[in-house]
Amino acid sequence: MENRPTRRTTLLLGLSLAAVPAAGLAASRYASPAGAAELPARVKATGLDDPAKKEIAMEIVCSAENSSLDWKAQYKYIEDIKDGRGYTAGIIGFCSGTGDMLDLVELYSSRKPGNVLEKYLPALRKVNGSDSHKGLDPNFTRDWKTAAKDSAFQNCQNDERDRVYFNPAVKQGKSDGIGTLGQFCYYDAIVMHGDGGDPTSFGGIRKRALSHAKPPSQGGNETTYLNAFLDARVWAMKQEEAHSDTSRVDTAQRVWLKKGNLALNTPLDWKVYGDPYHIS
Repeated sequence: MENRPTRRTTLLLGLSLAAVPAAGLAASRYASPAGAAELPARVKATGLDDPAKKEIAMEIVCSAENSSLDWKAQYKYIEDIKDGRGYTAGIIGFCSGTGDMLDLVELYSSRKPGNVLEKYLPALRKVNGSDSHKGLDPNFTRDWKTAAKDSAFQNCQNDERDRVYFNPAVKQGKSDGIGTLGQFCYYDAIVMHGDGGDPTSFGGIRKRALSHAKPPSQGGNETTYLNAFLDARVWAMKQEEAHSDTSRVDTAQRVWLKKGNLALNTPLDWKVYGDPYHIS
């Protein structure tokens, strides 16, 4: 993976957004709306949670995060992309400095005690909130790639992706009355910015959008609202240098919105950081 703009603006190192209190930054990274972690099994998949649409979502996000459509090849991915979040790894970019990597390894250890990553839990707790590798080097990356061959660890990555990012995005999107494309816009925003309430996290982005347009659940026009949401998203991205390239919105999500593809139907063509992608 190239060192391209990625991941959440909830920096815990004070590298940017110095005006935001540190406590607010930390809260924005870990908080999830009450009840948003799980989608009830009885609810029929009618949007991004439809298996075919979810697969499309994984591929689109992977194009931005890993310059590839092959998201299943990313279980083993790990590197420090020098964005202040320590190691970034796995299918959704779990970070050693932002807590979600720690949660993932704790889940893996609860399901499979004695796994190759369990010994790093003390170090992951200590480096959380920093870009430090202390206690992780020199073998953590090697052991991560070993763990990635284990289907149990792959399932843990899938489950944490859904719990922390995918399910909250879909649930909030359906509550707001937006369709598959809108739910994807929410998902991509939560992946990059975290699901919190400060101005540059998902909650803040959505609040900014709501100040300009009403979602369909409140009688608003879906396209008008999604344009307001994407405007707010671009504003948030530009608050941090690592996210200043807004092509994942400008030459992807905005393109589909302008075409009226609210159902995120294929074929899809888009560009991220200048690279073209296609899903038939």
